[in-house]
Amino acid sequence: MPPTSTTLFHVSDLHFGQEDRAALDWFVREAELERPAAILCTGDLTMRGSEREFAQAREWLAGLPAPIALVPGNHDVPYYHHMARRLIQPYALFRDLVASLPPPPDLAQIALIPLKTIARAQWRLNWSKGRVAARDLDAALRGLAAQSGKPLKLVLGHHPLIDAGTEGSGSTRGGKRALAALARAGVDAVLSGHVHDAFDLTAEADGLPVRLIGAGTLSRRLRASPAGYNRLEWSEQGGLKVSKCSMGGDA
Repeated sequence: MPPTSTTLFHVSDLHFGQEDRAALDWFVREAELERPAAILCTGDLTMRGSEREFAQAREWLAGLPAPIALVPGNHDVPYYHHMARRLIQPYALFRDLVASLPPPPDLAQIALIPLKTIARAQWRLNWSKGRVAARDLDAALRGLAAQSGKPLKLVLGHHPLIDAGTEGSGSTRGGKRALAALARAGVDAVLSGHVHDAFDLTAEADGLPVRLIGAGTLSRRLRASPAGYNRLEWSEQGGLKVSKCSMGGDA
């Protein structure tokens, strides 16, 4: 019997409100053609966290031909001109969106663990940057422990836990500490977005290797690379292979 593999699509930073409709339509065609086992979305579904933008994101996500795992990004909380809502109910619209979709996928051999890297407020001027609170790291570690028997363990967060040499940065407070703890827990890779440029590198954390994989954007907010997504293929025989796919051709 030939070895089997599992294909996942990793997308990020849709930014409804400044979305690229051509890129979104292209991604849907790609997903319909290949039918991945799951689509992993690492945040920033919206631009300003508005009800209208979340409704647009919900409609698009509901039409995808695969189960979806989602984490929020810093743009998925109400923007600064809705400060009261941002401070009191920052994640209400995101949670409503998640509740409206089918449950996230439960893959037989792949653990998908969310890690919250955003905050409603921080002790610094730029609240868009990353932060991993102790309670959120603990929640991810508990999730990993519950799925310790699965051979591939992926953590999904919005911000890169350490900066990856891209034009933008996550500047994630608590990121190095979180990466070391995740490495000790046996994580194979941490998936993220935020910087709008794809990357794939291996870092050392607490003496252990951890792969860091970032997806680009399907919005008009481009940086150094065109709109695109990551294609992940995994098998026990071949390990985890990542292809950076863009509207201009695969990288």
